[in-house]
Amino acid sequence: MSKSSIRDTFFEECEDLLEALMEGLTELEDNPGDDEIVNAVFRAVHSIKGGAGAFGLDDLVSFAHTFETVLDMVRDKTLFIDPDLMRIFNRSGDKLTDLVEAARDGTEIDTVSRDAVMNELEQYLSDQPEEEIAFAAAPLDFAPAPLDADEPDLPPFEPESAASDAGPNVFRIVFVPTAELYTHGHEPLLIIDHLAKLGQVEVALDISDVPAFSQIDNLDYPGWTIRLTTENPMPAVEAVFEFVEGLCQISIVDEADMPGLPPIQPPAPPPVIERPKASPLQSATPQKDKEREQKGPKATLRVDLERVDRLINNVGELIINQAMISQCIEELNLPPTSQIFNEIEDYKLLARDIQEGVMAIRAQPVKPLFQRMARIVREASEATGKQARFLTVGENTEIDKTVIERLADPLTHMIRNAVDHGLESADKRLAAGKDEMGTIRLTAAHRSGNVILEIADDGAGINRAAVQRKAVEKGLISADAELTESEIDNLLFAPGFSTATEVSNLSGRGVGMDVVKTAVAKLGGRISVGSVQGEGTTFSIILPLTLAVMDGFVVSIADQTMVVPISSILETVSAASGDIQIMGQAERLLRLRGRYIPIVNVAHSLALQVPEPVENPIYLIVESEPQGLCALEIGEIHDQRQIVVKSLDSDFGTIAGISAATILGDGKIALILDTDEISRGAAPQSLDTLSLIQNADFQDV
Repeated sequence: MSKSSIRDTFFEECEDLLEALMEGLTELEDNPGDDEIVNAVFRAVHSIKGGAGAFGLDDLVSFAHTFETVLDMVRDKTLFIDPDLMRIFNRSGDKLTDLVEAARDGTEIDTVSRDAVMNELEQYLSDQPEEEIAFAAAPLDFAPAPLDADEPDLPPFEPESAASDAGPNVFRIVFVPTAELYTHGHEPLLIIDHLAKLGQVEVALDISDVPAFSQIDNLDYPGWTIRLTTENPMPAVEAVFEFVEGLCQISIVDEADMPGLPPIQPPAPPPVIERPKASPLQSATPQKDKEREQKGPKATLRVDLERVDRLINNVGELIINQAMISQCIEELNLPPTSQIFNEIEDYKLLARDIQEGVMAIRAQPVKPLFQRMARIVREASEATGKQARFLTVGENTEIDKTVIERLADPLTHMIRNAVDHGLESADKRLAAGKDEMGTIRLTAAHRSGNVILEIADDGAGINRAAVQRKAVEKGLISADAELTESEIDNLLFAPGFSTATEVSNLSGRGVGMDVVKTAVAKLGGRISVGSVQGEGTTFSIILPLTLAVMDGFVVSIADQTMVVPISSILETVSAASGDIQIMGQAERLLRLRGRYIPIVNVAHSLALQVPEPVENPIYLIVESEPQGLCALEIGEIHDQRQIVVKSLDSDFGTIAGISAATILGDGKIALILDTDEISRGAAPQSLDTLSLIQNADFQDV
């Protein structure tokens, strides 16, 4: 493996280490006295520093060393966590992330902000002896010098008298790696080679604990005793082993302080291994193989995202092919007992298993994205002088990796707005009887076949009078316009709309929520807002599954064949005429178990011409935000099957009531209903538009 490949691997591992670091810091705020959390945070910083030292990333090493030194004081109980120290730890975690990204991308470092955080950390070290915080690091050489580590007849160490003040230092080092040292990718000979750069080394290998070959199940048997003669002090020697701290047993003593050390005996000859003759058919013990498989870290494989995308597209075509074959077989009118039906069912199950496995590769939890938003809350709080706590719910909700990456910017903008515009100042909150520290809550969940993200604050809510007044000033509405609360709230998404009266780092530049709405629309989603005066505001982002395979009902609506995602349906109902109640002139309600649910005629919502009234319609009970339960009236349910979702955005844009399309087994195109949009009363579509979609070529969509 080339050095550049190893460097790339280091930065990939840094992503996991930084995620563990930020998770640990979040937990540390709630449990400041938990030693396990402190140790986990320390290990993450220490591992980043160790890898950075191997590549000569001095700025990253220096900062990480100062950070871990303060953490070490917390581990040693010489320093205790309080809100001020926790704030500095969070800022240090953010700055460490910046330094890793700068080193990876080769960009300039913001030395001013880095030095500011470093100075805050160093204030905690001002009372420590200088030798305890000194640090010397030299990059490791990836081509270690040859050592005679396997030579059995090395001369024993002779005891020496205490060295004079002017003479070199002589250290006796006992180094015994553990199995974890090897699983973390460390090489003992590289460490010994690093010691050789500090001076003259004499090495003796101890293999006395190595068992018979049949009993070996890991590598943590050999140890080394090293005699180092160097001009360097003890801290420089200890620094060599900082990369493997906790992964080995290490003892370093100055021979001048212990003149009575006995000479080291040469290593004993290796034991004679008698291998019994075995039958050619004899195999390893299954239990032993099982134990061996359980040892070591879980194997992972990093794959280019483009290859995964290509595989997902091919799986989609496989499922379409399976549906077409099934359709052809049905048209042959074969007897039900024909073997081919069993084979096609096996084909269907296999295609489903492959699809689920492939989609799981692309699915990633939103946890890293949520951790990034925690930093945005901290920075916005400092910029505005407001106090805010950040809470997350559903951070293990999985979303397509590409969607996660493209959500970062809109979420950042919304989080900043929540702190800047949503939360009141501490004085106003106390006057309103609230906690002086506001709360920003970020939630993720799967609901009705969609991914729902909510950003909520417990601030003063939307000042609708101010919003309407600002809209009039900008000419967005007339002065005598009468708007509902929902219509006023939606003015926030108008291009260039902003209620900020002053330009700051966070707001007032005319770049508002319209940018967020556009970004969400490009993902095939939509955004809505709800607010209660004095209690807070909630923004909801709804992202449909635009490039996936899902289960759906194939249904008839007017003279059209369409698909309804099963995940959005709570239940299906075939109601008698007595269960339908008329309210007002046109609105109909479905009585279901003593509860009345509004009915939405899907055909009318989509402006489809109904050739004749449906005698016994089917009602699909769905739940949407914020309407709640409603009953979608359709004609008939034909089948349940797996469908491949084809996006319409690139060719037809956003179409109210339609989320995507699919190809059925007979090769025809069926539209996939957006039940959430339909239940809210989708705008009627042009019949020409629907006809154009159904005649489109989706081979390359």
